[in-house]
Amino acid sequence: MVAAGLAQRAEVQVAYAIGVARPVSLLVDTFGTERVSRSMIEKLVAEHFDLRPAAFRSYLGLHAPIYSATSAYGHFGRTDVDLPWERTDRADALRQAAGL
Repeated sequence: MVAAGLAQRAEVQVAYAIGVARPVSLLVDTFGTERVSRSMIEKLVAEHFDLRPAAFRSYLGLHAPIYSATSAYGHFGRTDVDLPWERTDRADALRQAAGL
């Protein structure tokens, strides 16, 4: 969302229920920095990201043993290791869909 220019800052909260594949709640907080409505951002997230746990596991490659690379120096904001959760490969599609 930030890389797409939809907001300058964003936090996404996803809630699940046992036995339910899709999230029961999706909340996006842009801390007042959004360039399009928060409801549009939530809609775009739901359309462009498969939020089912198994899909998340597959997309992020959580089945692969990458834990030693992330055990030192943290696992967010690093550029020395290719971490799937740092990719911005959907930014262009989000920007286009938002009309920016």
